[in-house]
Amino acid sequence: MKKIISSLFILSALALLLVSCKKEENEIILEGGTNPIFTASTAGPLVLLKDNAADPVITLTWTNPNYMFNTGVSSQDVNYVLQVDTEGSNFSSSFLQESTFANDLSVILTHKELNTILSRMELMSGVEHNVEMRVKTTLVNGAAPLYSNSFLLKVTPYLDFVVEPPGTAANNYDDGELWAVGDAFASGWSNPLPSPYDVNQKFTRIDILHYEAVLNFNATGGYKLIQQQGVWGTQYHALAPNLALSGNFEKMDADPQFPSPGPGLYKVEVNFQTGKYKLTPQ
Repeated sequence: MKKIISSLFILSALALLLVSCKKEENEIILEGGTNPIFTASTAGPLVLLKDNAADPVITLTWTNPNYMFNTGVSSQDVNYVLQVDTEGSNFSSSFLQESTFANDLSVILTHKELNTILSRMELMSGVEHNVEMRVKTTLVNGAAPLYSNSFLLKVTPYLDFVVEPPGTAANNYDDGELWAVGDAFASGWSNPLPSPYDVNQKFTRIDILHYEAVLNFNATGGYKLIQQQGVWGTQYHALAPNLALSGNFEKMDADPQFPSPGPGLYKVEVNFQTGKYKLTPQ
């Protein structure tokens, strides 16, 4: 009987060992890859034109990183992320823009598409800029990133924006005005604003795309931004109801409101180029 039990124990141990070995043999291990080679159809100088918005302006291409596993070349999907940043920033500035192209080895950008990237970087229109581009490749969930060589492009963007800025005439934003209205302030929702709120809740126009004001907030409440006294139809509202200090906005007669950040003075910055707002306590 002891011999039988001993034999069964040995057989069980061998079975477990074989299963363990089989699992080890089936384990997929990443062995590496090759940094992609990035090229562009032109280094510029490019002058982007709004009249040519839909026309192709540059072709970007990159090579497959050929991720290698112990089972052979990767069959997983590869994400290709185009990174664009200002020259010399090592792709680490706050203006870095990223666009993902899954499984593609090239992309053709139109005047509009490239200009939108540059606009989100807040680059001044009508001025030539040096920007750097490269491609970052990753596997599923951002694993195993590889980076291409960088490419320098000289390009001049045209005036563009994510949200249409204030202005009284089509395509004329030089005379735009902006006010804050709502129960986040002592004025309440009066529109038009009575004195003195028509003055102390009015924004200063920095340029066509940037407005700012220092406003005295109530502890609670909300507000909208209007560009014409007595008119709600061309207002600006927040895209999220609970982002008091920063977020995105759009031009639309709709909710949600911008929420009060709490009682006290705050500097409110509204950026139509990026469609973002920011509040800073004073």
